Amino acid sequence: MSIKAKLSFSISVIVAVILALYISIYYVSSKAEVQSTLEQQVNNIAKQISLTLEASESARQSMEDTIGEKLRMAAIAAKEQLDPDIDNVTNEQLIEIARKIGVDHITLWKKLDDDVVVLKSSDPNEINMSSKTWDYWYRAFLQLFKNHNVTIPEGQKLENYWSGPFNFSTSDPKKIRKWGSYFDGTTNYIINPYVNAQVLLDFDYTIGTDAIVNKIIADQQDILEITGFDPQFFGKSPIIKIKKGIPVYNLDVRDIPFGQYTYKDQENDSINIQYALKSGKAVNVKSNLKGKRVMKTFIPITIDKTYVICISFDQNSILKPLNRQLIMQSVISLGLVLVTMIASYFIAGFMIRGLNQILNKVNAIAAGNFGEVITIRSNDEFGLLASRIDTMGSNLHSYTTQLKDAAEELRSTKQYLESFVNHTSDAIHVADLKGDVIQVNRAFETMYGWSEKEALGKPLDNVPDDYLSSHHELQATVLQGGSVTDFETVRYSKCGKLVDLSITVSPIRDELGEIIAIATISRNITSRKQTEEIIRRSEKLSVVGQIAAGVAHEVRNPLTTLRGFVQLQQQTGSLSPAHLKVMLGELDQINMIVSEFLVFAKPQANLHQPINVLGIVSDIMMLLDSEAKMSNVQLALLADANLPEVIGEANQLKQVFVNVMKNGIEAMPGGGVLTVKLEYRVDHMLTLQFIDQGCGIAEEDVLRLGEPFFTKKTNGNGLGLMVSQQIIAAHKGSIVFRSEVGKGTCVEVSLPTGS
Repeated sequence: MSIKAKLSFSISVIVAVILALYISIYYVSSKAEVQSTLEQQVNNIAKQISLTLEASESARQSMEDTIGEKLRMAAIAAKEQLDPDIDNVTNEQLIEIARKIGVDHITLWKKLDDDVVVLKSSDPNEINMSSKTWDYWYRAFLQLFKNHNVTIPEGQKLENYWSGPFNFSTSDPKKIRKWGSYFDGTTNYIINPYVNAQVLLDFDYTIGTDAIVNKIIADQQDILEITGFDPQFFGKSPIIKIKKGIPVYNLDVRDIPFGQYTYKDQENDSINIQYALKSGKAVNVKSNLKGKRVMKTFIPITIDKTYVICISFDQNSILKPLNRQLIMQSVISLGLVLVTMIASYFIAGFMIRGLNQILNKVNAIAAGNFGEVITIRSNDEFGLLASRIDTMGSNLHSYTTQLKDAAEELRSTKQYLESFVNHTSDAIHVADLKGDVIQVNRAFETMYGWSEKEALGKPLDNVPDDYLSSHHELQATVLQGGSVTDFETVRYSKCGKLVDLSITVSPIRDELGEIIAIATISRNITSRKQTEEIIRRSEKLSVVGQIAAGVAHEVRNPLTTLRGFVQLQQQTGSLSPAHLKVMLGELDQINMIVSEFLVFAKPQANLHQPINVLGIVSDIMMLLDSEAKMSNVQLALLADANLPEVIGEANQLKQVFVNVMKNGIEAMPGGGVLTVKLEYRVDHMLTLQFIDQGCGIAEEDVLRLGEPFFTKKTNGNGLGLMVSQQIIAAHKGSIVFRSEVGKGTCVEVSLPTGS
């Protein structure tokens, strides 16, 4: 795409973004204004319903109270004409009295044991009805019989009188009636006249709350429905009573006291009702119900009790004018963008005419011609650009010459480095982060046996299985930015032979400092390892020779016992079973001592495996017990319970422990106690402390312990501690010396456990 087209496109995009932002801001602000207007409308509707509901409830309650008072007067009038004893009253008499005083019927209730029952009535369907299951009606009857007055919160309460809310009749569930109950103690029954109360229910549908709600819905086309919720009963199981086989909803426990509830989302509506009650504010929610996008607003109102009004709007009808205006503005904006694109294309072409000359100059520089000059000399940005490009051409000519000289110097340096790498005796190979070899030197081919062609592009799979974990640790250290120097390990050559190596591993970074490869330098230390093994064996043989006398003394005692029993056999010609048992025990003792001595003395292959350190120390203490006794030294062992095993080579560790314990015994020519303590630390290390009570070591000599040929013994060679340190280091442990002249020495050996 040309610059002219890019410039035109960029300007058009900017204009389009500005127009889109304007439309978005206008749409959001208009939507907010519509929302605000809608909220105001909802609040006005809620206030109107609240006032209507309050007036309606007040008027209906007044009507109901008036009917209740008339029923009380009717009950008093009936009492004057009735006998105080219910047994002397007839149903025909009640029919006649009801007609005279102007009520539908009169029922007489009497308390029998734990129930209140109809015994006489002008309506045959009422006779023998029980009130025991009528909840607060039953409690009201009991209170009338007991106190002549009622205290329950429900219903109308007057002196010696109680009138419950109008409701469906039990004897005739199709009719709604209002009852009055009178008892002043002069009779043995409650007088209960009642009349038809359909007028109270019709009141709401004609001039009450339901009428106002229907009028609001008719006037506001975007309102789908208005619902009045009673939070006390909504969301709970409806109370349905079976009267004469007909299921009837009690009018005093209605969950929807007014309005319609056709757009139902009962579970979420119940949650929103409770939230509106707790917050005391309107709650707006949106949902899809009956194929429409419905917005519901829940508003709490309080009159004689708390209700929640839900006004449901058709969201599409609310946003329809706003969406129509949005489409119109989008079409106009699209036309403006097209006009801007065409106009900016011609303007851009006029502005960049001088750019072609600059482009020719740049092409000439790219071809190596730095002498061409641009003729534009205007004072605008193009003129300044032309001047700068002329200067750049001159500078590039100078820099190119310098780069050629630097390239020649780099070529010479590269040849020097390649010569150094290829002629060093250490094997060098470089691998990428995936492990594939990307470079080797000649020493690598000689040491490992793989040619450069065989090694490149493949991972170097020559790590023995026993060394894989340490190899992965080295890689992790290097990938984290560290380096490893002179790490002793073992690798396979091409022919499968194991080679002892000292390796140095370092990361290779790019110009940004990111690690891109790993370089490994390998040095063959097989000869050095063989020399160390010869020294270790020499020191081991020296130790074996020194403890031989102690072993011989330990063997001589059982032999003396055996000789005595053999002589006894020669004299008597027979031995008792007890004597034979003693002889066998002494032979077992000789066999155990000689076996331990041979296990320690004979050469064994290095094999790292789990080792019971406590068992090794116990065996060594048995071997050195005779030598210790000859020096008047007592051997003491203190060990924690359940010590874990360590991974290592048992024969080498025995060599270290014998060397340290012999040094401790020799440090106490006058006798004493050599204590060996075994402890398991929280850092998964097993520590062995060899504590003597000898003469101690001077501070300056402690620093030199482990140096080759450094010794204070007249017949020592100074190699024992050096070999011991090498063995402990090979086991990834440590050995520390602490001493005080005149008080003794503590040698602490720490070994990693397998746990």
